[in-house]
Amino acid sequence: MKNEYRGRIAPTPSGLLHMGHARTFKTAWERARERGGKIILRIEDTDFERCRKEYSAASLRDLKAIGLDWDEGPDIGGKFAPYMQSERIGYYWKRMERLIEKRLAYPCSASRAQIKKESKKLAPKIDGCEREAIFPECLRNDKWNISDIKNPKEINWRFRVPDGMAVEFTDNNFGPQSFTAGKDFGDFLVWRKIGTPSYELAVVADDAGMMITEVVRGRDLLVSTARQILLYRALGFEIPEFFHCELLRDEAGEKISKSSIGNSETNAWLICNRAKHP
Repeated sequence: MKNEYRGRIAPTPSGLLHMGHARTFKTAWERARERGGKIILRIEDTDFERCRKEYSAASLRDLKAIGLDWDEGPDIGGKFAPYMQSERIGYYWKRMERLIEKRLAYPCSASRAQIKKESKKLAPKIDGCEREAIFPECLRNDKWNISDIKNPKEINWRFRVPDGMAVEFTDNNFGPQSFTAGKDFGDFLVWRKIGTPSYELAVVADDAGMMITEVVRGRDLLVSTARQILLYRALGFEIPEFFHCELLRDEAGEKISKSSIGNSETNAWLICNRAKHP
């Protein structure tokens, strides 16, 4: 028997919500409700430098303002609580340990400047994002021993991608997708030296742990989906379905971002509330 549909709304409280967020979250909510499924609210607040409690509170308020509700979440609890990623760090580290044990991740002290200097190729441009320098093979760390690392939680860990492997999936909105490891994306961070998981590891661990059956998010995260599929496989998790939404753009054709709407909570509420009457 097919599993019950379980979708999720997952705002990052590093700024205020905008219309692009509202439309994507509304799409996630509608797809769950149309299928008689559940919708889960998860606050992705592991970026301790940028995420703020007031933005988390504003997210809940704005989501309710556009008529959304949820069946599990930080304000109502649920079977898979806690629903604040900042309260799930131990859970992520256990998944990180599995990658370390399998030697699918390695310690990496390379800086962004060093990666950019040594990299000989750039990834193709992703809609709405800057081109990314492909992590160079010369900076890979193959000679390491976990027993020699004093505080493994306090260093950067990078996932080694299988160069040349095609990662394919069918998106429920944009159809067949294919990305090549080592060409479209390179080795990526899975753990940060500040003691927190990367976005890629945290969402895979949570979507699998919370039994999410379809992930709804923006088109600019298509390549992230390819990275995450490698993590699903590495951790032995079932891979969910995916639905990527078209990006919302301003009059100049640029993707709307948090930085483009300012810091007025009143403005954020008005922007999100417009989603009632798009």
